[in-house]
Amino acid sequence: MSDNNKQSDKKDSSAADSSADSVDEYLQTLGNEDAREQRYYSQEQPFSAEEMTRLVNEERLNALLAQSDAFLQGLSRELKDFDEDLNNDLDK
Repeated sequence: MSDNNKQSDKKDSSAADSSADSVDEYLQTLGNEDAREQRYYSQEQPFSAEEMTRLVNEERLNALLAQSDAFLQGLSRELKDFDEDLNNDLDK
């Protein structure tokens, strides 16, 4: 019975060390932007080409891209007009 307790204590100690190591590693990455970003992206699960084809609605994606292009073109025009108005006001 004492052997079982020793084994159990050893397993608990290993789990605690493992958890402590993980927490320590995480805390060290908090102050390091590159390490934090690398940790974040290392947890991603990449999709295969087949999965992406099955998941992405190509027609809807193209419509959203066209909509975003139109929005960005309109925004660009507005910013250009704003800059021109601002320059005209400064020239006065």
